[in-house]
Amino acid sequence: MLDALLPPALRAALGPADAVALALLVLAWAGIGWATENPPRSRPTVTVLMGEVRREWMRQFVGRENRIFDAQIIASLRQGTAFFASTSILAVGGVLALIGNVAPLTGLAAEIGQETDALLWQVRLLPAAVLLTHAFLKFVWANRLFGYASVTMAAVPDDASHPRAMPRAMRAAELIIRAALNFNRGLRSMYFSLASLAWLIGPLPLALASVLVAGFLAVREFASVPRDILDHH
Repeated sequence: MLDALLPPALRAALGPADAVALALLVLAWAGIGWATENPPRSRPTVTVLMGEVRREWMRQFVGRENRIFDAQIIASLRQGTAFFASTSILAVGGVLALIGNVAPLTGLAAEIGQETDALLWQVRLLPAAVLLTHAFLKFVWANRLFGYASVTMAAVPDDASHPRAMPRAMRAAELIIRAALNFNRGLRSMYFSLASLAWLIGPLPLALASVLVAGFLAVREFASVPRDILDHH
């Protein structure tokens, strides 16, 4: 039924291989995200280990007299999320502009003997636009969460023995952890948006790029040197 709604040229150009490759992209993106945030207890990821470091940061923050360094860290984190948010929205604009004018792509496709239907190329660019938009939204939310955390940190009493000092610091830690999770989700979407551009070459390159990006992220989270350093007791 869905096929009947598609133009004949697009139905002819997009086959089962495209559907499988696109499904693999989505599964790889969602799967590595879930595995990163929900690893086995015996093998925590960099994301999980850094969460514990952030909680320890806030425990130390309570007893620190001079908190300027902590404020600088939060400011630096917010600058980083703002930079990536700006970058991703510019990338979205670039992809949408290309979707609106695919003549350069169709011209190149004609030269190398590939399909020249404009709608086909527009469809193949859509995953990149969607993933980049998702990344932008995650970066913006991460930036706001870092802002909430900075205000919560400012509300922590200077007196470490104050009954509200540690609970507020721990709430700030959880906000920072949530901000970092959203920032990481935005980065993953940017990585997979690059992988999705392989669809311009064909379904097999898209499938290979999806697997490679997922493997790259898995190694960084589960088997990298920084991960071993963080897990060193």
